[in-house]
Amino acid sequence: MQRPFPLAEYLQRIGIDAPVTADLPTLAAIHAAHVAAIAFEGLDPFLGRPVKLDLASLQEKILSGRRGGYCFEQNTLLKAALEAIGFSVTGLGARVRWMSPPGSPLGPRSHMLLRIDLHGGSYLADVGFGACLLDQPLPLQMDVEHATAMGTFRLTDAAGMIALDAKRPEGWRTAYVFTLEPQFPSDYEAANWYTATSPNAPFVSTLILERIRAGHRHRLINNRWVTEDRDAEIIADRLIGSAEEFGRVLDEIFGISPPASPQEIFRRFAPSP
Repeated sequence: MQRPFPLAEYLQRIGIDAPVTADLPTLAAIHAAHVAAIAFEGLDPFLGRPVKLDLASLQEKILSGRRGGYCFEQNTLLKAALEAIGFSVTGLGARVRWMSPPGSPLGPRSHMLLRIDLHGGSYLADVGFGACLLDQPLPLQMDVEHATAMGTFRLTDAAGMIALDAKRPEGWRTAYVFTLEPQFPSDYEAANWYTATSPNAPFVSTLILERIRAGHRHRLINNRWVTEDRDAEIIADRLIGSAEEFGRVLDEIFGISPPASPQEIFRRFAPSP
């Protein structure tokens, strides 16, 4: 028998101590607090470690272990928390387009996101897209620009699918495309296995972290640390030069206690002397 979800522990982890109910203000508050408190990170696939999606493992890793995770972990955890509050939540799957050239073939459904149905309408929630974290739920409305604290987003038609676009200095950029077809745990297990193990998936060969913190978007790609402002303008971009500095950045900026030493991780992408 599955244990009840530890909602109080989750809310403490993301820094919410106010009462919660199944309404839009609570959804918005939890979404923003989650991405501020829990970093997106792909340390486990980068280190060749398994990525487990059962709630007990996610609770141990993210709630108790001072870790983050990528989309399947983050949104599985968020889904469980929202359902414990009383929200109606449907898991969806998306095909990532962020780094894809225009007109290139669609890839597999390698991303998890959530549909939240409220009395006033339906919303997209996603705390696990580590190329451009979404900091607020978005109404499932087409062709409407939504300005959040950390960006501007819209949903558009994409050949019968829905595209999530983010406004960048150079213009609109598609994060991913999706449909409203519900996904099942087995769908996520298959996609997670591919994402965590395939040489064609970025997380196996590249370390990616992102966190929204104090009005800035911090991103770590191997040892390159980029900081962006609300409008995605780069305000700092530099290479981390030592394992010691790398460990400090993981700790102080991303709030991560890694599963291996900073020295071991750094050796995987630092050039040989």
